[in-house]
Amino acid sequence: MALSTSWRFVPIGFALSACASAPSVPPAQPQPQAPAGAASPQPAYSAMAPIAQYREASTADEVAFARSAAPPSVSDQADVLVLGERGYTLAEKGSNGFVCILERSWAKDFDDPEFFSPKVRGPNCYNQAAARSVLPVYLQRTEWVLAAVPVPEMVERTKAAVASGQIHAPEVGSMCFMMSKRGHLSDEDGHWHPHVMLYLPRTKAADWGANLKGSAVFAVDEALVPITIFLVPVRKWSDGTLDMPT
Repeated sequence: MALSTSWRFVPIGFALSACASAPSVPPAQPQPQAPAGAASPQPAYSAMAPIAQYREASTADEVAFARSAAPPSVSDQADVLVLGERGYTLAEKGSNGFVCILERSWAKDFDDPEFFSPKVRGPNCYNQAAARSVLPVYLQRTEWVLAAVPVPEMVERTKAAVASGQIHAPEVGSMCFMMSKRGHLSDEDGHWHPHVMLYLPRTKAADWGANLKGSAVFAVDEALVPITIFLVPVRKWSDGTLDMPT
């Protein structure tokens, strides 16, 4: 399968999850102006929705959704975390060191317009190194979000954790599967394409051949965390069906 060289990447935070093909966009048309004095419309996801909107129907549903991040040969024997009242809890104990999780919208950058979108679902399956050194940042953020910590305070807490060394560069060999066709990474991009992610200490994308013309490797730097994430698209979804990029 030939990989499109016109893809663009759209980070969803620590799982990073996504990239999408860049369709041609027609020229912008003039938009009608709001009447003078009219209130500006609020962003679609300007605040946290009721917690029920971020939940799956059952623990079993969330476990299955999280496992869809990786092929069954990996995910069937992985630990699985599910979203609870105050954070994530262990729902299934595995044996291979991988951890599967269904990430929500607050895995995105703090200033992302979909930071509180209840639609976002990002299935990820981290290996041991990433589960130890990358995933905890998202788990801590989840606890802050569920405790209603304001976004500016979360930003400051993250900066302080980086400065103190509590949040640090990823361990050598950190990687994650993101191969679920069930995911919804953003309103624009849907599930993007199946891919694996490699986590490195902050580095230049071009040194790895990423983000270059004709390259099928993408990279993005986390905004506050000292991580560069490389995304490598693969041919098949976790269920074995072929991805068909446009």
